[in-house]
Amino acid sequence: MTVVLLEALTFGLGRLADAAADSGRKLVLFTGNRDIYRYELGTLGPDRVEVVDIDTTDIEACETALRAIPDLAGIINSTDTWALPGAELTARLGLPGPDAAAVRVLRDKGAVRDLLYEHGLTRGRPVPVMVAEELGFPLVVKDSSGTSSRGVWLVRDQDELDRARLEAKETPLKGHLIAEPYFAGPLYSAETVTWQGRTRLLGILSRQLSPEPVRREEAAAFPVAFPEAEYAELADWIGRVLKAAGHEQGFAHTEFVLTADGPEVVEINIRIGGAMLGEALCRSLGTNVYSAMIAMALGEEPALLTQKIGGGPGIGFVLAYPAVAGVLKGWSGLDRLPGLPGAPEWYPTASPGDEIRHLVDQRSCTGIVLAEGPTAELALHRALAAAGGITPEIDS
Repeated sequence: MTVVLLEALTFGLGRLADAAADSGRKLVLFTGNRDIYRYELGTLGPDRVEVVDIDTTDIEACETALRAIPDLAGIINSTDTWALPGAELTARLGLPGPDAAAVRVLRDKGAVRDLLYEHGLTRGRPVPVMVAEELGFPLVVKDSSGTSSRGVWLVRDQDELDRARLEAKETPLKGHLIAEPYFAGPLYSAETVTWQGRTRLLGILSRQLSPEPVRREEAAAFPVAFPEAEYAELADWIGRVLKAAGHEQGFAHTEFVLTADGPEVVEINIRIGGAMLGEALCRSLGTNVYSAMIAMALGEEPALLTQKIGGGPGIGFVLAYPAVAGVLKGWSGLDRLPGLPGAPEWYPTASPGDEIRHLVDQRSCTGIVLAEGPTAELALHRALAAAGGITPEIDS
């Protein structure tokens, strides 16, 4: 039987291929741009993943191609952009998958916050951007369906709000503009798997951001070692959050701020975490978590929901950004990685010759350094030390 992957995150394709092979399924990737996966496709044998080049924004074309697969058993969608198209396609083909109406709500950050407010799980509601001043400063203006920190403005005063409104007019949006309260405190994300409304917290990822007002993601570590009682409270809280938002099936990557008054959701992403988080989960939890994607695509309860997990190393990773925009020539310092503590590894997200333009968000990331350690904290220290010697070289 065949499982089709409707686009994917930059990393994790190899783990998915392993999971498909272990279950005796063939994995096929539908993509409109195979360059996104050039690193992993370059490391995988041609028999591991079949790639079909197709316009994945054309739902009718995808449906036709899917119906032409005689032994199609399931569809996997692990990205934000294709969450709703994926749910619509599974419904059309009568395949297992999340309810499209629920996915439509979950892809709308304003609708999600309204639901959380109604259930007493957030202190603030979203408002239209034209009346953002009602919230008081600081506040956040964002694309209601945005991804990768694009279309997000931290606004601390009226001048910054006026500027954000002007910049938003020139910014392509996936949804519509909303304004939300700004919650101050350290940023984390809860990594969960849910099946038929039952949620398991797999662990919590720390998130390090650049200084205000950009707030670009710079580094992360997993799993954060919270005190046992606090971790149990967070596990209960995230279960209630996802239930209130209508998430019944699949992975979720929920960003939250731990404020002085408790956790506050930033956004819910109904997918496995991006960058190197999928790899971090596999290593730290001692299992290929992507097997759960295969199982759920086939309509089966994932073993990950109840199996024993843990025992692996802590993982830290750091994103490598250039200091200026321009054309990427390469990187200096990669030759220094062997022999450094934590067995640091380099995962490129760009190639020499690529033009780097958007320095304020993750689109300008050129690569990621991943390192291991006995704890997430030590792994992050090692990843930071290794990344400190790597410089993206730009021809500006």
